[in-house]
Amino acid sequence: MSTVRTIDAAAIRDAVEALCIEANTSLPADVKAALDRAQAAEPWPLAKQTLELLQQNLCVAAREELPICQDTGMACVFLELGQDVHIEGSLTDAVNEGVRRGYEKAYLRKSITADPLQRVNTGDNTPAFLTVHLAPGSGCRLTVAPKGAGSENMSRLAMLKPADGVQGVKDFVLETVRQAGANPCPPIVLGVGIGGSFDHCAALAKQALLRPLDQPNADPFYAALERELLEAINATGFGPQGFGGATTCLGVSIEQRPTHVACLPVAVNMSCHVTRRASREV
Repeated sequence: MSTVRTIDAAAIRDAVEALCIEANTSLPADVKAALDRAQAAEPWPLAKQTLELLQQNLCVAAREELPICQDTGMACVFLELGQDVHIEGSLTDAVNEGVRRGYEKAYLRKSITADPLQRVNTGDNTPAFLTVHLAPGSGCRLTVAPKGAGSENMSRLAMLKPADGVQGVKDFVLETVRQAGANPCPPIVLGVGIGGSFDHCAALAKQALLRPLDQPNADPFYAALERELLEAINATGFGPQGFGGATTCLGVSIEQRPTHVACLPVAVNMSCHVTRRASREV
């Protein structure tokens, strides 16, 4: 018989507050390593110089404890919650209060409007965009992934025909990158969702961005497709910030799920070179 573990909502609040600051001021190790490799391998002088400037920005942000990007984004909060966990208090209120405190404490830009058409800023970057996944056991893992609008606006979803197959998926991903051009501040990172339903596919694409770039898809077929797409995107020649070069994309992560026999949903969630996320156990 399992024992129920109780977590005070205040612990969730405090963790979210800290993660909002960490995610906005420190690049994840896997993304930094990918940027380092790209800089070392980039053959085009202007592109190499641009990557060096991006690296300087990261160093200044770390030294001064400042945001690595002026767009400190929507606070996308992912909670992997064990089924044997009881949260004492309101989870939603705790997450929003954590975001409010983190963004105010670190003087992070507040970018959330209370209504999509009336455009009145909420003033504290709430509400957060919370996704909860239930898991076996008594664990509780929080991830905060701030998402800026420059890359989010370039994201797309398509309901392909099953007959379009693998080539159709490749064509859609590359078309999305070409249409985006320099708008998402390349080098970019792509999260690709394949399968599920219309709404589930978009969630898969965002979930894919949470996977470290040095962890390929567990299925060899999709791992090979990730590598193939990465090579094809970098062959477009857009390069860092659109100035040309061999470094348009740092990594492609695919998440796939079963789907209806008559469907082939594909979603691309785009992120820039400052793909931000920070996690901790609570």
